[in-house]
Amino acid sequence: MNTISRQSFGCTPAGESVERITLDNGILSCSVITYGAILQSLFVPDRNGNAADIVLGFDTLEEYLSDTEYIGATVGRFANRIAAGRFSLDGKEYTLATNAAPNHMHGGEKGFSHRVWSVAELSPVHVTLSLFSPDGEEGFPGNLTVSVTYRLEEAALSVEYHAETDKATPCSLTNHSYFNLDGHGADGITEQQLTVRASLYLPVDADGLATGTPEAVEGTPMDLRQPAAFGLRMDNDFPQLRLVDGYDHNYVVEDHDGSLRFAAQAVSHRSGITMTLETTQPGLQVYTANSFPACRGKGGAAYCAKSSFCLEPQGFPDAPNHPEFPSTILRPGEEYRQAIRLCFHK
Repeated sequence: MNTISRQSFGCTPAGESVERITLDNGILSCSVITYGAILQSLFVPDRNGNAADIVLGFDTLEEYLSDTEYIGATVGRFANRIAAGRFSLDGKEYTLATNAAPNHMHGGEKGFSHRVWSVAELSPVHVTLSLFSPDGEEGFPGNLTVSVTYRLEEAALSVEYHAETDKATPCSLTNHSYFNLDGHGADGITEQQLTVRASLYLPVDADGLATGTPEAVEGTPMDLRQPAAFGLRMDNDFPQLRLVDGYDHNYVVEDHDGSLRFAAQAVSHRSGITMTLETTQPGLQVYTANSFPACRGKGGAAYCAKSSFCLEPQGFPDAPNHPEFPSTILRPGEEYRQAIRLCFHK
C-alpha cells in the first residue's frame, strides 16, 4: 500500500517554510525536504527484511543550513567543477564564484542545494519539486526553470530532472547523496564493494579538477569493472588516488546514448543489500567522502571521512571549457531531461 505524509521541517533565517515529504510503497520509504531538494532518508530492506536507512543526513533544518558537504542535495546549475570559475559561450565570457578555490563548484555560493524548492506535484508514489533560477544568478546566463521528481517504483527509487531556459546556459544536475549500505550510521564502507561500467576515467589535478583527456583504467586501481572492496582500493598508493586521498573521479559510462543504462553496482555482504545504479548521463562521479568532516548526523550517528560513498551521475566536469566533451549546454527550445534509477536487491 502506498502512503504519503507531509509535514513542516522548519523555516530558513529568511522566513521561508521548509517541508518534508515522505513516500512509502511498502518496500522502500524515502523522505525529501524542500530545502535543497534533499533526499533526507532512504529505507531499504536488508537480507532479514529489516528496513535500513542507507543515506547520510540530519534531523533538523539548522544542521542542513550549516552543512558544507551537499549531503543528499540536488546540486546545480552545474554539478562538479568549472575551472577558475570561467567559461565562454557564444562569444561571451562568464565569471562564476570560485567557492572551491581556485574553481567553481556545484553551482556556487548559493546553488540549487541552498535554495528552497516548491512542491509542484504530489502523489503516493512521487513528489516533484520545482525551482526558478533567474538570469545572472551565480553568474550563469538565462532564466532557468527546473524540476526534480523522486519516484518510488517497487524496489527502485528514480530521480528525474527537467529544465528549460530562455538563453543558452550550462546545465548539469545530480543528486549528492552519501551512501552506506550497512546503514547511515555504520562504521565504514571498507568491506563494501563497487563495480563501475567504465573503461575510461578523467584524471584530476591536486584541486580535484578534471584535466581533460580520459585515460584507460586498465592495469590501475581506477579499474572498477569487476567488484572491488573500497578498503582494498581507495587507500592505494596510486598517484591519482593520492592527489585527492581516495576516489573523487568522473568515470565515462560505457555505451552512453542518452537512454537509461546500467552504470554501477554497490554491494554489502554484511547487510545483504545490493544497489544498482542506472543513468542517462555520460559521466559518473565516484567519491569516497575523502574530506568529509567528523560530525553527528541523524539520531546522533557519528559520520567521518571515508565512512560513506557518493555515486553522482552527471555531465563531464568542466565541460563548458572542453568542446571535445559531451555538451552540457542547454539552449532555448530544448528540454534538459536526465534520470537516475537506484534499484535494490537482497
